[in-house]
Amino acid sequence: MEQFQPNANNILDVLYNKKPKYLPLYEHHIDIEFIEKFTGEELIGYRETEPEYFFKKVTEFWKNNTYDAFDFEAPICDVFPEHGAIMGGKLGPIQTRSDFERYPFDEIPRLFWEANKPTLDAIRKVLPTGMKAYGGCGYGIFESAQDLVGYENLCIMQYIDPDLFRDLFIRIGDLYVELWSKMIQEYSDIFIFFRMGDDLGHRTSTMLEPTTIINHILPQTKRIIDLVHHAEKKFLLHSCGNIFEIMPDIITLGIDAKHSNEDQIAPFDEWIKRYNGQIGLFGGFDVNLLSLGTYQSVYDEVLRKGTEYRRICKGYGLGSGNSIASYVSVDGFRGMIDAVKQIRRKEK
Repeated sequence: MEQFQPNANNILDVLYNKKPKYLPLYEHHIDIEFIEKFTGEELIGYRETEPEYFFKKVTEFWKNNTYDAFDFEAPICDVFPEHGAIMGGKLGPIQTRSDFERYPFDEIPRLFWEANKPTLDAIRKVLPTGMKAYGGCGYGIFESAQDLVGYENLCIMQYIDPDLFRDLFIRIGDLYVELWSKMIQEYSDIFIFFRMGDDLGHRTSTMLEPTTIINHILPQTKRIIDLVHHAEKKFLLHSCGNIFEIMPDIITLGIDAKHSNEDQIAPFDEWIKRYNGQIGLFGGFDVNLLSLGTYQSVYDEVLRKGTEYRRICKGYGLGSGNSIASYVSVDGFRGMIDAVKQIRRKEK
C-alpha cells in the first residue's frame, strides 16, 4: 500500500475557498487520551519531559491517518496568574477597576514564552516532511475575558461598570497583539495557517448580546486577523454555538474559514447554503455520530455526505463538527477516515 505523503498546501486551499486536489481531513483537536486509546501507546507523561518524542508520536498519528496538518495552540490563559475562572466555579482575579490596574498584564508575555517556546521548537524539529501545524496562540478574546472575570460577572460588569468592561477588552486585545506578533514573526514556518478559537455562542444564541460582541470583541479579533494577513497568512475562526446572527459581521472582519458545527444547532448543509461562496468550511460530522455510531454506520454516512459536500463546496475540509474527544469511538473515527480515503480513491 502506498504510504500517505502529507501536503499542507492541500488543506491551505480550503482557506483560499477553492477545491483542494484531494479531500483534506481537519480536526480542531484530537485529545491525547484518544491517541493513546487508538495507538495503545502511553504519551501524556512525555509532553513535559521529552517534547520531541511526544510530538514525533503525535504527528505520526495524524500522518498515519492521512492528515496534511495537525493542530497546535500555545495556550494564553494557562499562564494567566490566578487562571481558571473560564472553567466555572470560581471568580476571576479582575472584579474591580483596582483589580484591573494592578493585574500583572506586563508579566504575561514572559510567562507565555517560557511555557511555550520549548514546545514550539520541538515541533519544528520533528514535523514530518510535507506536514505543518495550524493554530498559533490558544484561546480567544472573549475566552480570556471570561478567565479574568468569570462569565456571570462579566455579564454583570458590562452594566455596572461599562468603562471597565470596555477597557478590559482593549487591554486583552493589546496583549494578544503582542503575543501574536511574535508568534507570527518567529514561527510562521511551522504553521500553514493561523487559527483562533473563541466560543461566542451556545445552542440557541450568542453568549453575550450581539451588539456587545460586535462592539467589544470583534474589533480586537480583527487586530489579530490583520496581523495574520499582513504576514501573508490565512486565518480560521473556530467558534462553537449558534452565532448566525453575528456571522455577517465576523465575515466582514476578513476570516478565511470557519469551523465548529453541531447538528443540534443546524445541519452542515445550512452552513454550506449560507457561506459556501464567501469562506472555506471545515467539519460536517457531529461528534455524537462518531461517538455512538458503528464503524459501518459512520463509514456509510461520511461516504455519502462527504462525497456531496466535496462536490458542492468551493473550499471544504472534512472532519468532526467540533473535535475528537477522549470518549469518541475508535471504530467511529476509523469509519470516518476510511470513508475519506474511499472518496479520494473514487476521484483518481
